[in-house]
Amino acid sequence: MAFLRHVGKHGDRKVAVVFREVPGETHMCLVTYTETLNQHIHDPMMQSIESDIGQNSENLADALNRTYTKDGRPILTYLHMEGLLKKINTEQVVMTPAPNTRIKLSELNSILDEMKQGESAVRRLAELDASTGLQDPADVARRLRGDQNVNVPATDGILGDSTLAKQRLEQAQRMEREAKGLLAEAQRLIEEAKAMDPAVAPPVVTTPPKARKTKAKVSA
Repeated sequence: MAFLRHVGKHGDRKVAVVFREVPGETHMCLVTYTETLNQHIHDPMMQSIESDIGQNSENLADALNRTYTKDGRPILTYLHMEGLLKKINTEQVVMTPAPNTRIKLSELNSILDEMKQGESAVRRLAELDASTGLQDPADVARRLRGDQNVNVPATDGILGDSTLAKQRLEQAQRMEREAKGLLAEAQRLIEEAKAMDPAVAPPVVTTPPKARKTKAKVSA
């Protein structure tokens, strides 16, 4: 079985963790007990959890906000209006992303927070390190001539070309993953619509073109 985010247990009861942390109460989370849900909400919610969008969402709520019950209501809104979201202590929730994997949500939240802080610290240190060195006179001369084929270093807190290029590539890859997830969800909704009413003419869902890979130019 593949690794699956957002699922766990509260005691012996299965839960889907909708919000890992409650704003202002980081020791609390919001969950819904999946075994008590009606099929018209349980099935599409599990499909949302297993989808690319669900697995790439930091909080399951982001995916559930654009996933619908079988009668056409947003799942997140339905859970809220029906009182199916329960606030409990993160210490009491054990995440079970795989059969032999168990970790308290409180510990998982700490690890994820440390990872975020670590990535931010690494980027900041790299920027500071780049800004302390002297610039290559040849690069300065090329910039004054208007030469675009120069890898500008980070100075005075301004990100250099390499850093900006890396950030754009990461953003493009993230958007591509989200687009694939949206297309898969759209196709699922189309199939459901066709099953409900075969006379419905669904729109054609096309796969977006792959982003072109751009080779970074290295200065002389």
